[in-house]
Amino acid sequence: MTQLHSASPFITAGIQADDLPYIEATRRWVERAVVGLNLCPFARAPLVQQKIRFAVSHARDADTLLDDLCGELQSLAAADAGDCETTLLIHPFALGDFLDYNDFLDVADAAVETLGLEGELQVASFHPQYQFADSAIDDIENFSNRSPYPTLHLLRESSVERAMDAMTDTDEIFRRNADTLKRLGPEGWQALWRND
Repeated sequence: MTQLHSASPFITAGIQADDLPYIEATRRWVERAVVGLNLCPFARAPLVQQKIRFAVSHARDADTLLDDLCGELQSLAAADAGDCETTLLIHPFALGDFLDYNDFLDVADAAVETLGLEGELQVASFHPQYQFADSAIDDIENFSNRSPYPTLHLLRESSVERAMDAMTDTDEIFRRNADTLKRLGPEGWQALWRND
C-alpha cells in the first residue's frame, strides 16, 4: 500500500497515475457529502483515523470486476483493522447502468459467502444513478447513495455491529438523511462541489 500523495492521508491500493482523478473525486465525495452532511455516522472515524482504503478497478465487465472484488475482499479480511477499517472499490468502467449494477450486488453477496467471509465482511452500494425502490429518479433522497463513480463499499461486520449498537434507532439514519437532503435541495447539493 502506498500513500496517494503527501497531502492525502488515504490508503490506496495498487495505485496508477490515471487512478488519481477517480480517487480524488471519491475522496471529495466522502469528505463533503458522506461525512460533511453526516449521511453515514459510521464514516467519520475511519476518515479521521486514515483507515479508508481506496482501490480502482479497471474492469470493463462484470466477470473482471468480480475478480477484483474477490481480491479486495480477501485483502481487507487479511488486513489489520487497526490499519485499514474499510475499502472503497471504485469501478468507473464497469456497470455504469444502475440496473446492471443493482443486479451485480447479488453476485457480490454470493462472493462474500463463497470466500467464507459471511459474518465477517459485507458489501454496500453507491452509484451515480442510485435510485431507491419506489422513488423517482430525480428524488433528492437518492443522493444519499450517489457517488461520483460506481463504487462497492467493503465493510467489516464488527464495525457495523459496533456502530449499530451505539444507535437506538438505525432507521433514523434514513429519515435524517432524507430531511437533510430535502433541506439542501438540488442547488445545495451542486454547491458542495464548487470551489474545487
